[in-house]
Amino acid sequence: MGLNDPKWGNKNGGPPDLEELLRKLNAKVASLMGDKGGAGKGGGPAMPKLNGGGLGLLVIIAVLIWLASGFYIVDASQRGVVLRFGKMLETTQPGPRWHIPFPVETVEIVNLSQVRTVEVGYRDNVKNKMLKESLMLTDDENIIDIQFAVQYVLNDPAEYLFNNRNPDENVRQAAESAIREVVGKNKMDFVLYEGREQVAAAATKLIQEILDRYKSGIQISKLTMQNAQPPEQVQAAFDDAVKAGQDKERQKNEGQSYANDVIPRASGTAARLIQESQGYKQSVIANAEGDASRFKQILVEYEKAPVVTRERMYLDTMSQVMGNVSKVMVDQKNGSSLLYLPLDKLMEASRAAVVPAEGPAVGKVEPQAATSQNNDNSAAQRARDSLLSRDREAR
Repeated sequence: MGLNDPKWGNKNGGPPDLEELLRKLNAKVASLMGDKGGAGKGGGPAMPKLNGGGLGLLVIIAVLIWLASGFYIVDASQRGVVLRFGKMLETTQPGPRWHIPFPVETVEIVNLSQVRTVEVGYRDNVKNKMLKESLMLTDDENIIDIQFAVQYVLNDPAEYLFNNRNPDENVRQAAESAIREVVGKNKMDFVLYEGREQVAAAATKLIQEILDRYKSGIQISKLTMQNAQPPEQVQAAFDDAVKAGQDKERQKNEGQSYANDVIPRASGTAARLIQESQGYKQSVIANAEGDASRFKQILVEYEKAPVVTRERMYLDTMSQVMGNVSKVMVDQKNGSSLLYLPLDKLMEASRAAVVPAEGPAVGKVEPQAATSQNNDNSAAQRARDSLLSRDREAR
């Protein structure tokens, strides 16, 4: 009924008659339900009487509503597990889905991408320690305090729902068992310092193996070491031991640096001495081979002319011997008084007598040195000739 309807309101322009509106509404409902009798007794509004057709319509509407309650939507990061009377029927993929409504079938929606975290050795804060979980024994019989967190996701919703009563507690117990096994097989220093990553990796692998054996449907994504240290009661002593170890490493490094400085120099000196000795060896061998070759050549010549070769060798030897000693010639043939002929003195006198007219020029031989050399050569030649003549006369 519109606002411009002339039947709207009463004669005085007031609101419409509500009883009349209800009466007309009941009549329409009754006509839909199949009641042709109109209004009831007393002029009041007649209540509709439900017959077979009206009851069937209500049943159909209820059935449609019940069937519509079976529609559900699975997001991309979720999986749906359909249960029929409590028993698993199927796992549904993302998208709009439908199942037989309750109580025949139910659906459990499981989020596979959600990262769940379990804390071992502490709760909410590393200061809130759980000593029963964090204290562990190492291979060298030391006690350490470890707190770590395990993050995991779900990879099988059916196994997660049916094989786990308390998933977080299962992961915590598996993680505690695995980390105790790994720590018990390693030394204290390895767990606390250089081997923390290896310990975390080994513990993650072992936790996953345990959960797979249980068919928990859980995938370990990461294990994070929050804290690893000795117990508080021995922390001071442990710090002293760590400082002593650092001093040891520092002294080792200093000694190594000194060795790196000394050893190369000693190796260089040794190599130089070896090379010098090798050179000396080669020189001696070469000289010996040269002397042997010369002796062979002399032997050949000696076999051809023994006397000449012997005299030549004698003269060469005497020239080498007499070249560096003072020499005095004595004449014994004339039977006169002993006459000395100091050749070295005469040479020195001849050198002193020769005075260079000008200073030595660059690249030229000094006249004094040249004159002295000529005098030495002439004196040696005269001495050699004298000895040869004397030897011939004696023969």
